[in-house]
Amino acid sequence: MTIQLPDLKGGLRAYEPRQEPLALNPGAPFTSRTVYSAAHVVADPYADTTPDSPAAVDWDATLAFRRHLWSHGLGVAEAMDTAQRGMGLDWAGAAELIRRSAAEAKSVGGLIACGVGTDQLTGPASLGEVRAAYEEQLALVEESGARAILMASRALAAAASGPEDYLEVYGHLLRQASEPVVLHWLGPMFDPALEGYWGSSDLDAATDTFLEVIAAHPDKVDGIKVSLLEAQREIDIRRRLPQGVRCYTGDDFNYPELIAGDEKGFSHALLGIFDPLGPLAAEAVRVLDTGNVPGFRALLDPTVELSRHLFQAPTRFYKTGVVFLAWLAGHQSHFTMVGGLQSARSLPHFARAYELADGLGLFPDPKLAEERMKNLLSLYGVAQ
Repeated sequence: MTIQLPDLKGGLRAYEPRQEPLALNPGAPFTSRTVYSAAHVVADPYADTTPDSPAAVDWDATLAFRRHLWSHGLGVAEAMDTAQRGMGLDWAGAAELIRRSAAEAKSVGGLIACGVGTDQLTGPASLGEVRAAYEEQLALVEESGARAILMASRALAAAASGPEDYLEVYGHLLRQASEPVVLHWLGPMFDPALEGYWGSSDLDAATDTFLEVIAAHPDKVDGIKVSLLEAQREIDIRRRLPQGVRCYTGDDFNYPELIAGDEKGFSHALLGIFDPLGPLAAEAVRVLDTGNVPGFRALLDPTVELSRHLFQAPTRFYKTGVVFLAWLAGHQSHFTMVGGLQSARSLPHFARAYELADGLGLFPDPKLAEERMKNLLSLYGVAQ
């Protein structure tokens, strides 16, 4: 049985789906790495909304997906970029997501960290207003019992006049944080509004400022998440971190080698690609826990082609592919996204994502995935 998939040249090609998924079952907790999956939100498909409306979330399906990740031993990085933060999910929706997910984490004993930003600011803001917005969100996350992830702020990028403003704002926040936080450096490929973050478009200068913030408050920084898609830069930053400060890779292009590490250290993980790869990624980390680096790479290296496909430019639309694969995998009953973002990728892009994910054995029910792919194709006029 074959399925006709569109190619990038405007034609069709035959693909034969696999018949059996990988056998991936929950296992023991990880011992060598701390691993978070940034998780997507499931939209309510019956809500009467527009792309400009507040997000309508299917809370039951959204929390069920988090339980799926926790069941495999992964932590959940909540209300982050993968959850369409600032791309369909506003602060009110994010706040509710944080409250619900943190409560769910407590009930199942799951690891959770939540994004703290400034997205309640809707126009130009002063540095004081940026600090206050961060403080409001930090208080909510800490009250929920989750670890805070200080995300990069569009408002701060717009308001800051140079590195000294970043040092002042982040220093202020770290001094008042009750527990160590994760600092997140999100590159402009994920959000163009973050160009020049840390006060410079020169990445070497920006790196120096970033590290200066950490060096001034090492006891308040659990770790850093670097999402620049430059493996060597992450390695260089990792080697300059104070003792005890972790590096969580956010590099969805080079994660196997960064997690495996080298003779001078390794990265933990906080990755959007681990949303669709959850069970497979968990299995790979458990192999790594035994010291079997080749076995870890043998499992995870073949996933990079899918990740690079989903995260291809414009990288910020990778969420569309993540939700598409969640639908094919049966984690939700529909392919609808908050903000109408299901329209952000092309049919050939979806077809290639299906083919790569199916080849990896990611779909628990390959027949269901095939049927849903055919349904999507039919909506585009592709007869089977």
